[in-house]
Amino acid sequence: MNPRKLNNLLRQTTDELSASNSLHGLFHEHRDGDPLPSGPVLAEIIDLCRAIIFPGFYGNSTLSSETLPYHIGVNVERLYGLLCEQILAGLCFGCNCNCNNNEDRCLEKAQTLAAEFIAHLPELRAVLATDVEAAYNGDPAAESYGEIISCYPIIKAITNYRIAHQLLLQGVPLIPRIISEMAHSETGIDIHPAATIGHHFTIDHGTGVVIGATCIIGNNVKLYQGVTLGAKSFPLDENGNPIKGIPRHPILEDNVIVYSNATVLGRITLAEGTVIGGNLWVTESTKPGEHLVQARKRISE
Repeated sequence: MNPRKLNNLLRQTTDELSASNSLHGLFHEHRDGDPLPSGPVLAEIIDLCRAIIFPGFYGNSTLSSETLPYHIGVNVERLYGLLCEQILAGLCFGCNCNCNNNEDRCLEKAQTLAAEFIAHLPELRAVLATDVEAAYNGDPAAESYGEIISCYPIIKAITNYRIAHQLLLQGVPLIPRIISEMAHSETGIDIHPAATIGHHFTIDHGTGVVIGATCIIGNNVKLYQGVTLGAKSFPLDENGNPIKGIPRHPILEDNVIVYSNATVLGRITLAEGTVIGGNLWVTESTKPGEHLVQARKRISE
């Protein structure tokens, strides 16, 4: 191709890619004074939260009981500053106001939300301690809580989820989804931050697990790798668009176990004590204590 044709082709392609009619919903136009969420900063926030919740296992590994308050204090101070910045970015991203013109009001809201989140850290640690216990009790190969905290992907994924869920409950936009997707990339476990999950929750192995936004999961629930708690086809509005915000994912009551690669779809209830065998497709509610397994066929030689 001669240089003139090449230049014309590149220019034409650039014009097409810049045309507004091809960018609907795909282009975020920056406004002066509006911050943007930062992946690296959110990663540091997660690292700080893990170091505060599980001191000595994450962050500084040379802690003692004497130096612990100092290190936690330093981490909390750093966490507060970064959270204010990122929550402000989320607020600006999620609204049409110009934060440059409402700087004091938006910053004050971000500071309040950051402080409220930090105040919930003791509560988050308490429930995460039950998740560590569930993972330890649910795996005969586990030799210590320290091994669970240091090595098991469920602890990283459930920590991100519980952080993201708390921020979502406080009304922080966008940031919770980014945090949950960071855990998804790190562990292969996809938990929507809007899901509700009780205490003593664990996932064995974990790879490929999907938990949808409107799932409600009770206490002492255990999942295995490849489990999907998803939605069936959902209704459309008069314009053919999916109707948002309706409950469409399963409810798992207390003491439910779902084995590997099972798929549970729709707004059904797995009643207390239900056990779902591996590789099953479940679209109907169960009775308390019910066990669903694949039928076995014996083939004579």
